[in-house]
Amino acid sequence: MKTIVGKVVVLGHQGVGKTSTVIRYVENSFTHHITPTVGASFFSCKILIDDITVKLQIWDTAGQERFKAMAPMFYRNANAALIVFDITSQQSFESMQGWVVELQRNVESPMVLCVVGNKIDLSKNREVTRDEAIQYARSIGASYHECSAMQDQGVGVVFDDVARGLIRLFGNTTDHNLKVYDSENIDNIMASSSELEATDTGKEETVNLSIRSIAHGNTVKPKCC
Repeated sequence: MKTIVGKVVVLGHQGVGKTSTVIRYVENSFTHHITPTVGASFFSCKILIDDITVKLQIWDTAGQERFKAMAPMFYRNANAALIVFDITSQQSFESMQGWVVELQRNVESPMVLCVVGNKIDLSKNREVTRDEAIQYARSIGASYHECSAMQDQGVGVVFDDVARGLIRLFGNTTDHNLKVYDSENIDNIMASSSELEATDTGKEETVNLSIRSIAHGNTVKPKCC
């Protein structure tokens, strides 16, 4: 059995629900009162797909404009990106496209891209149509999913899609920087290296970093919405 370790960056405008979406999946919880992310937050989880374990090392970046200059340090060696917008905010959709431009400018290796429209529980206030979002996702070679972090709708599908995308990336090209291990050796390897080191960010890049939640070693089976 193989274990694929992938670095995932989560991008998007402030308030679109990036942190809520990650916490809903990793911790299966939701709160209406989340402090805005400062720098970035780090999360980790495992997903078992067939006979392959995919370990996601998730960097949830701050969406405020004043932190945008810090974002490129978290892009380095990223294997996948979740680009999140709020379906009730056209502004967040347009802002998201700016994050994609920056991502593409800073990452040359093949990546798994997933555009996520959050807050479908507020669909009556929708400003971005599903067709518009799908068309944009296709234009950048990304998949598209809609979800509600609050109601836990579609969140599992998003992360399952990313994990499966990383498996395809590993199988379809050698031009990637994924870490792949024999599953029986992964615990020993990870025990000799901190989670931060495993992301290849380097100590100098943890300045102003808020590591607010780390979920170690919990295997999450793919789940449907």
